Amino acid sequence: MSDDVENLELDETADAEAAGAAVGAAEVITLGCRLNTYESEVMRGHAQAAGLNDAVIVNTCAVTGEAVRQAMQTIRRIRRERPAAKIIVTGCAAQIEPERFAELDAVDHVVGNAEKMQAQTFQSLALGDCERVQVNDIMSVTETASHMIGGFGTRARAYVQVQNGCDHRCTFCIIPYGRGQSRSVGAGEVVSEIRNLVENGYREIVLTGVDMTSYGKDLPGQPTLGNLVRRVLKLVPELPRLRLSSIDQVEADADLLAALAEEERLMPHLHLSLQAGDDMVLKRMKRRHLRTDAIKFCEDARKLRPDVVFGADLIAGFPTETEEMFQNSLDLVEECGLTYLHVFPFSPREGTPAAKMPQVARKAVKDRAQRLRAAGERVLRQFLEGQQGKVADVLLERATFGRTEHFAETVLATPGDVGGVVRARIVGLRDGKLQAEVIN
Repeated sequence: MSDDVENLELDETADAEAAGAAVGAAEVITLGCRLNTYESEVMRGHAQAAGLNDAVIVNTCAVTGEAVRQAMQTIRRIRRERPAAKIIVTGCAAQIEPERFAELDAVDHVVGNAEKMQAQTFQSLALGDCERVQVNDIMSVTETASHMIGGFGTRARAYVQVQNGCDHRCTFCIIPYGRGQSRSVGAGEVVSEIRNLVENGYREIVLTGVDMTSYGKDLPGQPTLGNLVRRVLKLVPELPRLRLSSIDQVEADADLLAALAEEERLMPHLHLSLQAGDDMVLKRMKRRHLRTDAIKFCEDARKLRPDVVFGADLIAGFPTETEEMFQNSLDLVEECGLTYLHVFPFSPREGTPAAKMPQVARKAVKDRAQRLRAAGERVLRQFLEGQQGKVADVLLERATFGRTEHFAETVLATPGDVGGVVRARIVGLRDGKLQAEVIN
């Protein structure tokens, strides 16, 4: 999976349930990653401006075969519930397998990942003067433009795309064929978009992309992700909180680590694209790091920012994985000091090299995934228990629910304004969520 196919914290993971939001008379349903959520907001604006009426736009994910199956299931459900609606399918699954969705009677239009970001696409859809399938070669796309978004439904947290596509070819991942080559958004455009969101009341911005740590390699001067982070924090001093979505730790640059150490407004929470903890498995995945690299990165980051917490993507049951190899991944949870695990039981994705490798028995895959999740529940509980008695700044996503700087779910005893940041003392732990009292 791509580095940003982490849970939509946001509605996390490729397994996320569909989340719909009204667009005047149209609706956008988002499946998958944070980048999809950002792009859904762009489509929401385009659809509204075009006057696209009685339409449902399904923004799909393709990270696993299960994600595609859920997209198909969602489309069929929408058709049953809204027989007269115009159903438009887009996103990675539509980009990679347009013919599969075009074969569904429930689908009116199939739109590619590049086309979905263009206002003219929605103008044509509204007028009804376009082809049923609009999917072009994503590999021919060489630029990623910023889009001035005013909001994200709630005032809690906003997402800003800084990069798209991926030049790497991990053997399990189909995403580059849905997203194309790596390309970056200019820093000036990123800063302008963030400033606009902050002016509209957002207190936390999440930078997102498919392979964020490759940011800038295609731009003049080749600025790094760390350089971008520094620039945002300097040029938008009124932004209280900046957060990063998933990063490839082996590509983290010196400026990014320096920012982690020196910039309090950069949240102490990094989600890492680890995938495995065994060197042979990592090589067969065509990852660009070894287990010692992952451990060292976490050690170095913790020295720079002692309170930093790490999330990580881990795949259980990758082809050829033995019990000993899996144990190395299990041990990595403790050795890296991970807090949040996103566990993916491996399932072969048609079109990837890993699908042709010798597969691990499904029972063993499910068992290993369960053991990894159990380890994740244990380390998360340990972290949360250690937060009791501490003071945290909580960004309110709902009146009495929010997240701390470390992204820990927190329930407040008294309600506050959604989108506000309140200082609170952690007084307990219940059902996996911190319990807190607001400090006046």
